Amino acid sequence: MEKVFIAGCGYIGIRVARRCRQLGAEVSCMVRSAEHSADLDKAGFKSMACTLDTLPFNPMEGVAGSTVFYFVPPPGGGIVDTRARNFCSHLSRQAAPEKIVYVSATSVYAPAAGTVVTEESPAIPKSVRGQRRLDAERTFAAYAEASGVKLVILRVSGIYGPGRLPLTHVLQRLPVLLEAEAGLSNRIHADDLANICMAVAEKGEAGEIFNISDGRPRSLTAYFNAVADALSQPRPPQITFQQAQQVMAPLMLSYYGESHIIDNRRMLDRLGVSLLYPDMESGIRASVEVN
Repeated sequence: MEKVFIAGCGYIGIRVARRCRQLGAEVSCMVRSAEHSADLDKAGFKSMACTLDTLPFNPMEGVAGSTVFYFVPPPGGGIVDTRARNFCSHLSRQAAPEKIVYVSATSVYAPAAGTVVTEESPAIPKSVRGQRRLDAERTFAAYAEASGVKLVILRVSGIYGPGRLPLTHVLQRLPVLLEAEAGLSNRIHADDLANICMAVAEKGEAGEIFNISDGRPRSLTAYFNAVADALSQPRPPQITFQQAQQVMAPLMLSYYGESHIIDNRRMLDRLGVSLLYPDMESGIRASVEVN
């Protein structure tokens, strides 16, 4: 990678940007706020501030011939990712990148409690979050087919790491779902995800899809318990699903509703990655120490 363009240089993007620069790549970053752009400039990165919510926007310098990492989250409403559509619409009017790595989510799969999900499993999302992600995947795929650009899609499970732990939830002893009623969920540490992005940029082939997780699914309740244990705090109180419907935020309920066992063997075998944190307990402990 001689040239890298990072769309959405936030929590994961900045990790990837630093790794790319260490390898000698020329790194350009696109972020939403002028303040964040100024911080990146001070850190030695080329950056630009723009929003993908409207067109037209400023020309994106550094895209042509580059490896593009797209980390921009979809907008909050509807089932269409207008930001991804605007980004690809803009790409079609300038020199094309060499490769695009789109960071999607495992929410594109249909909820299937106890079922092992591979990259060949049907993408039939039930949640609007998953539908927006699938719309973005299809948008990038259409652009890649029309332009001849290599596209690799990462379907990423729940991201955690330093500064990305449910500390408030645990410290305020907010309730979690009864362990017996909580389905399995999947996650990946931020540093592992950044390393995987680097491996994909090097080894990923056009049209490939990778499920990204540590391969050790545990319930969301077990995750909250592990955070409490790492903080030496009491574990959150557990309530039934019927009680949760009365007191739990809809977004949290929706997370509990997405239950999969994500198969990560293609990620391990094809990319040859060695996870720093192959289980959530070790990753959470390391994240708490940094916090």
